[in-house]
Amino acid sequence: MDATDRGPDPLPEIRQVELSDIGVVLRRGLRDFLRAPLYGIFFSAVYVAGGLILWKVYGVAGQQWWLAPVAVGFPLLGPFAAVGLYEVSRRLEKGIPLRWTEILGVVFAQKDRQIPAIAAVIIVHFLFWVFVAHALFALFMGLRAFGPASDMASLFLDGNGPLMLAVGSVIGAGFAGVLFATTVVGLPLLLDKEIDFVTAMIHSVKTVLANPLVMVVWGGLIAVLLFVGMVPWFLGLFAVLPVLGHASWHMYRKALED
Repeated sequence: MDATDRGPDPLPEIRQVELSDIGVVLRRGLRDFLRAPLYGIFFSAVYVAGGLILWKVYGVAGQQWWLAPVAVGFPLLGPFAAVGLYEVSRRLEKGIPLRWTEILGVVFAQKDRQIPAIAAVIIVHFLFWVFVAHALFALFMGLRAFGPASDMASLFLDGNGPLMLAVGSVIGAGFAGVLFATTVVGLPLLLDKEIDFVTAMIHSVKTVLANPLVMVVWGGLIAVLLFVGMVPWFLGLFAVLPVLGHASWHMYRKALED
């Protein structure tokens, strides 16, 4: 797994994935979580803590309404939590013992590889979505003053609120779809092989285009489960994230021929 000077690895061949494989990878993801639950809880904790911090910050500022666009974009950061889970699943798959020092060492070692570059893409993508959400609010709501939490329902359900939610949801889905296409196999591929991040992202998009129906259903299922996991107070993510992270590794293994 360490970077070497032997040059890039050959790209694995793209396979055809079936809808039934979604159930297979989810069961394998659950199996991996149950076999190593502490790792799943640990890597999910950072994600959950981030959500709770955002909740607190917006609550103190009296701008809880911003949780709506942030919640739409928050799943874009999911791949961060997945890297450690990929490594756990990779070791379980190969029968390699799980040791905290080695797994954290592999995760830490990614700073010298290509994952920081794709992480930067993810962060920029998320920040651009937040900017677009600000612009949409200004466009539809004008100079309307921010109300307290009790006014959130009227903010989104009265006047231009429903239209703003509809347009924002479509645009947010577009943002999520683009990032999903570039990372669904691109991120685990970077962990598994020695290739550059641009090649990994392109190969990921090609994999999605080769399996459009399955990948659309898989991406939609991930989004729904992540949103469900955010209620209440992001705590459901302690179970949802590990299962999805492990399952994403197995989807990568299904989609690409080693």
